[in-house]
Amino acid sequence: MPALVSKGLRDYRRSLVRWTVGIGAFFGLYLSFYPNISQNQEIYGPQALAKFPGAMRDLMGGMQDFTSGVGYLHSVVYQLFGPMLFVVCAAILGNRAIAQPEETGTLELTVTLPVDRRRLVFERFAALALGLLGVAAATFLFAWALSAAVDMDVASGRILAAHTGVFLLGLFFGALSLAVGAATGRRGPAMAVVGVVAVGGYIVETMGRNVDAISWLRWVSPFHYYLDGRPLYQGFPVGDYLVLAGATVVLLLTAILAFDRRDVGV
Repeated sequence: MPALVSKGLRDYRRSLVRWTVGIGAFFGLYLSFYPNISQNQEIYGPQALAKFPGAMRDLMGGMQDFTSGVGYLHSVVYQLFGPMLFVVCAAILGNRAIAQPEETGTLELTVTLPVDRRRLVFERFAALALGLLGVAAATFLFAWALSAAVDMDVASGRILAAHTGVFLLGLFFGALSLAVGAATGRRGPAMAVVGVVAVGGYIVETMGRNVDAISWLRWVSPFHYYLDGRPLYQGFPVGDYLVLAGATVVLLLTAILAFDRRDVGV
């Protein structure tokens, strides 16, 4: 393994362990509620959920078939909260790749070494991707085991499809954070851009299904290419996932070019 990748993983290890434990705890908390949900159709069935405001149901993915295993898993874990946890995790890792060490002054020592700047950015991203993949793999196994334990009756392949989408979505936002940090050298702007794109993209994708004025913006939302394929229901949406992966590559190339041409004070 390249030295910069292994160093990046060492730098991330405590954060990755915390995120894995935190996301796993979130899954455990919400999936443990499922038996109570499935046994109380009169409280959580379609007629009861229809009383919720339409905007709230839109933001939660419609909350359809909430008492079934796949409906509950989709609405509670893979619609909003799970993806957002991965987005925040990846964005923080992306920020720590370039922007944070530049602000603290430690990056200057690295760029004075005989290491090509483009290689530096690429290998920092590789460490980010491997770290996030480790979190995704561990939490997938946890989600699959818990769903089986509470009899959700959701195929492991469908959970893998959804978890793959969450990983790709997180990787996109990690690359976005890296690109802004590489271009500006500041943590604040990177997190601000990620926050605006994440929140705005999610609202556009969920609300845009029923609001014609913003429906056209769904095609530029990264959440569209994760949510529209409904992986828990339909399996791997290969085309959509390829778009997410392609956009991530574009952001990585942008980060490499921006950092290669910028003065970092050495």
